[in-house]
Amino acid sequence: MFGLSKKPKADTTAFSDFMRTASSREKKRIYGKVLTKAIERQNDVIKRVEVERQHC
Repeated sequence: MFGLSKKPKADTTAFSDFMRTASSREKKRIYGKVLTKAIERQNDVIKRVEVERQHC
C-alpha cells in the first residue's frame, strides 16, 4: 500500500533468542557476569597504564 514494502525479516541469533525467551532472573545473572568481566578488563587496562607510566 502506498508503495511501502515490508522489510525482510532479520535472521534470528542466539542473543536475540536469549533476550526474547530468558527470564528476568536469568538476564540479571548474565548481566552480572558481563559487568564483572568488564570491570576486570578495565582494571587490567588501568594497571598496564600505571606500569607503563612507571617505566617512562
